Amino acid sequence: MPSEGQDLLKPLPFRGGVGGGAVPASGGMSAGLPHPNPSPEGEGLTCANGTTLRESAELAGKSDILARYDADYPKGPHDQPQSMCPAFGSLRVGLRMRRTATVLSGSACCVYGLTFTSHFYGAKRSAGYVPFSSETLVTGKLFEDIRDAVHQLADPALYDTIIVTNLCVPTASGVPLQLLPDQINGVRIIGIDVPGFGVPTHAEAKDVLAGAMLSYARKEAELGPVAAPKQRPDRPSVTLLGEMFPADPPGIGLLLEPLGLAAGPVVPTREWRELYAALDCACVAAIHPFYTASVREFEAAGRTVVGSAPVGADGTAAWLDAIGAACGVAQDKVDAAKNRFLPAIRGALAARPIAGRITVSGYEGSELLVARLLIESGADVPYVGTACPRTPWSEPDRDWLVSRGVQVQYRASLEQDLAAVEAFGPDLAIGTTPVVQHAKQKSIPALYFTNLISARPLMGPAGAGSLALVVKAALANQARFDKMTAFFEGVGVGATAGVWEDTPVDRPEFKAKYAAKRIAAAKAEESVGS
Repeated sequence: MPSEGQDLLKPLPFRGGVGGGAVPASGGMSAGLPHPNPSPEGEGLTCANGTTLRESAELAGKSDILARYDADYPKGPHDQPQSMCPAFGSLRVGLRMRRTATVLSGSACCVYGLTFTSHFYGAKRSAGYVPFSSETLVTGKLFEDIRDAVHQLADPALYDTIIVTNLCVPTASGVPLQLLPDQINGVRIIGIDVPGFGVPTHAEAKDVLAGAMLSYARKEAELGPVAAPKQRPDRPSVTLLGEMFPADPPGIGLLLEPLGLAAGPVVPTREWRELYAALDCACVAAIHPFYTASVREFEAAGRTVVGSAPVGADGTAAWLDAIGAACGVAQDKVDAAKNRFLPAIRGALAARPIAGRITVSGYEGSELLVARLLIESGADVPYVGTACPRTPWSEPDRDWLVSRGVQVQYRASLEQDLAAVEAFGPDLAIGTTPVVQHAKQKSIPALYFTNLISARPLMGPAGAGSLALVVKAALANQARFDKMTAFFEGVGVGATAGVWEDTPVDRPEFKAKYAAKRIAAAKAEESVGS
C-alpha cells in the first residue's frame, strides 16, 4: 500500500450528503489526494463523446492506464465498442466468483443496463452501486463514498475480495481507485477502470479484471505460503486461459492424460484460491488468445503460453505437439495421445458432415476456432470476423485458415460483417444479433454466436459432434425462410410495411433536415456538459 494512502485504512465518520453516500465529517477533499477533473457529464445531461471523455481522463491522471490499454488492446476501424458495454465482461467475471463483492461506480443508466444484462445471463449475485453527481465528482466526494462503501463491505466472514470498477464518467473524471487500500480486515481490494473509450470489447474487459487478480495473487505468492486449492491434481497441470463451455475442461483433461499432464484451473477463475493454482502450472493454454494482461502475469511467473486449442483433428494434433514441447513431454507420449484421440475426432467429424457456405463473426474471441471446426466438418467458410485483436496466440489458427483461402478479419466492424454476408451469400450466417437480423431479413438462416455456438463444447471428439448438430439443423431451415418470404411478398418493407390506401412516400429531404437539427442540438448539449 503506498504511504500516501495510509490514512485511507481508517473508516470515516458518516453524515448524510449529496449523492446518498458517506463523506468525512469535515467534508471536502482528503488531504493529499489528486482532485478529479470536473465532470464531462453534467447532471441530467447525456454522456459526452469518446474523444471528450478520453481527453478528460488523460488530464485527470489516467494517461498511464489508457496507454496500457492501448498497448494491450489495440483498436481497429472503430474506436468505440460496437457490441455491449465492455464493463459487462469484467462485471460478469466478478459476479461469478465465490466470496467476492462487486461495486460499480458510473452513471445510473449504465449501472442499470449492466446489472440487468448480467442477471439476464444468469448472475446469482448482486452488484453494489456508488452513485454520483457533478458535485461529488468535482469535490472528490465520490472517491470518499467509494472508500466508505468498501469499508462497510469488507467483512472477512463474507468476502475474500472486493472488486471496484470505474465506468466511463468516473474514469474520465480521474477517480483514483489506485489509492484504495490493498486490503481491509484481510479482504483484498481491487480497483479497475473499464471505460468504453479505453477497452474495445467486453471480452477484453474480462482480461482487465483477470489480469489484475493474477497480478495481486502472484505478488501474494511471492511473499510466502498461500491457500491451497480444494483439489490438486497429482500431475503437472495446464492452466486454461479463457471462458469456455463447462464440458470442455474435462475433455481437455482426457487429452492431456496420456502426456502425464492434467487440466488446471480455467482463468477467469470461480474463486480466489484457484488463481494460485493457475499460476502454479507447467504451462498455459491460451484457448482465447486476447488475454494480454493475463499472459503478462503468467510470463512474469515464468510460465510458457501456448496458443490455439484442441479443435478438430488438425487443431488437436498441433495443440498436443505444442503442449508437449512446452512441458518437455517425450514425443512418443505425444504421438500415443494423437493415435488415441485423432481417430475418434475424425470419426465424429465424418459422422456429421456439414455441407454449405457459412460466414462466421462474433465478439467472444473463439470465432477462429469455430471456423476451423466447421471447415474440418466439410463446410465452406469464406469469411471469419472477430471483434478481438490479432495476437501471437491466435497465429496458429489464422495461418491454418488463411492457407485454406479464408478471409480473417480482426477487429471486424459490423459493417464488415454485413458486407461479408452480402458478398459471399452464405447458406448460414453465424454472428452477432444485428448480423443475424440482417441475414434473416434476406431469408438466410442465421445463428447467434454467443448463445447458440459458444454455449456448447468445441474441444476434442465432443466438440466435433456437438457443433454439427446445431449447424445442420439451422441449414435445414432454408425452406421455411423461403416459405415465409413468399407469404409476405408485396407487403412492403420499413416505413411502407403493411396495408395502405396510400403507400407512404419516402422524403429524404425531411430526414436530412431533422438529422442536421439533432446533430446541432447534440453538439450544443455536449459543450454545456463539458
